[in-house]
Amino acid sequence: MREPSFWWGEASLASALLAPLAAIYGAVAQARLGARGRRAGAPVVCIGNLTVGGAGKTPTALAVAAILAAASERPVFLSRGYGGTLAGPVRVDPARHGGHDVGDEPLLLARAAPTIVARDRVKGAAIAAGASVIVMDDGFHNPSLVKDFSLLVVDARRGIGNGLVIPAGPLRAPLDAQLARAHALVVVGTASRARATLRSCRRACERTRPSSPGSAAPACSPLPASAIRKNFS
Repeated sequence: MREPSFWWGEASLASALLAPLAAIYGAVAQARLGARGRRAGAPVVCIGNLTVGGAGKTPTALAVAAILAAASERPVFLSRGYGGTLAGPVRVDPARHGGHDVGDEPLLLARAAPTIVARDRVKGAAIAAGASVIVMDDGFHNPSLVKDFSLLVVDARRGIGNGLVIPAGPLRAPLDAQLARAHALVVVGTASRARATLRSCRRACERTRPSSPGSAAPACSPLPASAIRKNFS
């Protein structure tokens, strides 16, 4: 299903009419974000995104795994396997599985490191044998596993749209609730568009906190690659 075009512009009449539904959806999504999960047998790095649709999560997951491998870690990918028929948990074997079985992204991930596909993330993490770090491709909004380090990826060409929650906008949960549970925001795009995206995030957070005029918007600064590993030491 195609995304409504008004999601990616300024707030409109359509988004205003959908605001009551968005408030309900956002409240449920925010409560789900705060739910307690189970701890895996290894630290979990989660790659998620703020909005519906693609944002570059899989390339980011590959880059994070490469950083970890260069630091002598043993990353194992964990994916839901979107688009595949196998519910898992199953270890992806590119010689035996196709996109119909496990989805396209897990096949890409499996070329770089062992990859587990599982609709149930807890069961998937349980069979990640040999992993010193589990890298989750998506799953930020799934509360079943505790995340030790979460990166949210934003495509700077699209940004956060009108800054509103589904169905009034493209956000998967209220922006400030998502940022509060993330350790870093990765903006993919040119420097000028990245800065514009960060400004949009700050403005959207300020809009959703009118009762706290003294509260500061989230601080955004470059994240050194070493921070990913240092978080577990």
